[in-house]
Amino acid sequence: MKRIWVRLAITARAVLDRRGVDRARAPRDGRWQIWAKSLVAIYDAPSLVALDVPWWTLDSADRVERFLAGRHQPRVFEWGSGASTVWLARRAAEVVSVEHDEAWAARISPHLPAGVRLRVVPTRPAAGSDAVRSARRGEEGRDFRSYVAAIDDEEGQFDLVVVDGRAREACLLRAVDRLADGGIVLLDNVDRKRYRRVLEALGDRVEVEWTRGLTPALPYPTRTALVRLAVRR
Repeated sequence: MKRIWVRLAITARAVLDRRGVDRARAPRDGRWQIWAKSLVAIYDAPSLVALDVPWWTLDSADRVERFLAGRHQPRVFEWGSGASTVWLARRAAEVVSVEHDEAWAARISPHLPAGVRLRVVPTRPAAGSDAVRSARRGEEGRDFRSYVAAIDDEEGQFDLVVVDGRAREACLLRAVDRLADGGIVLLDNVDRKRYRRVLEALGDRVEVEWTRGLTPALPYPTRTALVRLAVRR
């Protein structure tokens, strides 16, 4: 379904652009208007940046925005760069974003504001049982070990860790140990069974807040999870 939608959205975007239709966010745009404009912005990071939305459920974005507003000088670590990186930079004191795709990093870099440190950590051919693999089609033969471990190079704890890139299962397991007190891990696309399985594997170590609903650039609902370390009493 997503592949069909991508083709339709890109075609519609080309038609609107030829006709000179302004797809940027207007000052009075509400949630529905922003979502409607985003439908032709799939895989178009500059347009999503203009709309000021990350590619998560709108509900999860609202909750994260409120959370960051209540933290002092919040620090964010993110696997997977894009429109969310810019959105986060507007709401956090520091954003470290890790990207495995050098070409994509080069495309998104001009849109990144101050306060963002984009790190490119390329993959290698997977060899051996200790390779960290991604289940994404076409990338099964790559080793994401260095990409996942990139968070280990950073000092201190993070208020928010966003898991929205490759090898998300391994990233999530790394992320929960790097949270500041009261911090959150955002795990996107938890419609996928493999992501729900790793959440289940964490068991009572974590508390999961599920969101489901409107998502920028998509005509159907998706799910994003907000994960916190469980409070021990």
